[in-house]
Amino acid sequence: MAGLSLAERSWIALIAAKRSQRASMARLQFSPLLRWRFGSRSLGNLLIVPQTLRNADPSFWPELKLGHMGLAGSGVDLRGLSPFAIRAPNEAWARALHGFGWLRHLEAAGDDEARALARALTVLWTQHQNSSVIAWEPGVMGRRIISWLSHANFLLEDADVETYDAISASLGSQIIRLAACWRDGPDGYSRLLAITGLTLANLCVSGHDRQLEDVEKLFSAEIDRQLLDDGGHVSRNPAVLVDVLLDLLPARQCFAARGRQPPEKLLQALVDAVAFLRFMRLGDGRLARFNGVAVASPAGLATVLAYDDLFAKPLTAARTSGYVHLTCGATTVIGDAGAAPPFEFAAEAHAGCLSFEMSAGHRLIFVNGGAPAAADHDWRAQARATASHNTLCVNEMSSAKLVRNRSLETMIGGAPIRGPAHVFSRLEEHNGDLVWTASHDGYLSRYGIVHHRMIRLSASGSAIHGFDRIGGAETALRLKADLPYAVHFHLHPDVTCRLPDETGVAEIITPEGQTWLFSAQGADLSIEESTYFADSSGPRRALQFVLRGSTFGETEISWRAETRA
Repeated sequence: MAGLSLAERSWIALIAAKRSQRASMARLQFSPLLRWRFGSRSLGNLLIVPQTLRNADPSFWPELKLGHMGLAGSGVDLRGLSPFAIRAPNEAWARALHGFGWLRHLEAAGDDEARALARALTVLWTQHQNSSVIAWEPGVMGRRIISWLSHANFLLEDADVETYDAISASLGSQIIRLAACWRDGPDGYSRLLAITGLTLANLCVSGHDRQLEDVEKLFSAEIDRQLLDDGGHVSRNPAVLVDVLLDLLPARQCFAARGRQPPEKLLQALVDAVAFLRFMRLGDGRLARFNGVAVASPAGLATVLAYDDLFAKPLTAARTSGYVHLTCGATTVIGDAGAAPPFEFAAEAHAGCLSFEMSAGHRLIFVNGGAPAAADHDWRAQARATASHNTLCVNEMSSAKLVRNRSLETMIGGAPIRGPAHVFSRLEEHNGDLVWTASHDGYLSRYGIVHHRMIRLSASGSAIHGFDRIGGAETALRLKADLPYAVHFHLHPDVTCRLPDETGVAEIITPEGQTWLFSAQGADLSIEESTYFADSSGPRRALQFVLRGSTFGETEISWRAETRA
């Protein structure tokens, strides 16, 4: 563990100890000695069927009939084989396969042949259920139980006795197993998904009332642990909340259907999360690309935001999650003003501190690179780097470091980031203008410098003025050798730009013909190639403005973007 601090080594050891303890507890609770505590293996009567809020893909069934199975952004040609017998292209595809979320696509097809195949594949899985370790990850189990419960009528109604018995017996056994081991997996959304699946199972299946009271407390505690007081998720990935809400909203309905008062933690989390998602939307209605937001899912976001009965008040600040939102006129700016999440939740976090995104009307102008889909995993490290964000990068190094430790990456599902340690942020109004002032110390330990940034959005929304300063922590700083720096401004692939040599002022041109003028002082302005990762078609080529120079420890750069009069 070279390069780790003593505190970090201790923290990794603590995570490992907790993981080992959870695994031992899961094995003990699933042993014949204690398994009886979770109820009978028989399924019992299905009292209610949870609603499915995730949208169906109409192309899934026609493609599957042709032997192609597309999941998690990757596709596989089955060649007449069972999907459970082939080698998965990646772990995300395998998790989607064993999670059975694809049942909704088959049910939506409204086709008897699709129903017959859904039943056949589900029964086939029960016969080969131990062929994959991924199938028994707690998060995957939680998703599969939710899927089977949500599509119980589709699978079981008018089914023959053998099909009914095979599916119901397996479901009953899985509920018992999940009750024993839901904590035994990576922290974060997957664990919340596992306890959500267990909660729904206890609500929907008869004979589990005794367990429901205890599970409800665990469910509430996990919600409280992962969802912050401003509605954000502890991972700082706004997109995680869409998946969380698509699970929690049906859970709320199931509590009501059983005549039980939903937990207060659940109700408050729903209200806060909806408000936070609205806070994180740009002018195109989609989420800003921070800390793991990947290919946009407008359907899922629209679904959860449609629940107006939650009466979520507009969020004015997201200090705990570490984001700022500025809107004037038709222009919106969202900025990253937070430190890295705790190690357990930082496997997808990005080194984009003090970066921002901007939209004018519904058109995206400045965007971060975002996260690539699972099929483009090789781009992941580049997408997480500071240079892929609209902020300052010193000496081509990121403001946060990847913590490369094999055991830690195995435990949490990826390499976490560390730093910056301290982030300052303040948002004020000055004569109608909105002014965001911030700083971070991500480069302090390596180079002794602090990045200060000020972004001012005019009251009309027609101009944004920025100021980046490189300085010492407390006093003026003189480095032993000059360090190169670059301030990046990545443009969305749908907008174009040019830089006439004679003016030194660049032009940004939207597809609608609107023009923004971009200029800078204190650094050399150039147009360079960029990569936009968060696109459904895969990484796309784009352009960026880059302000380059060298700092001796005290440097100031100013820049401005304004609409052409």
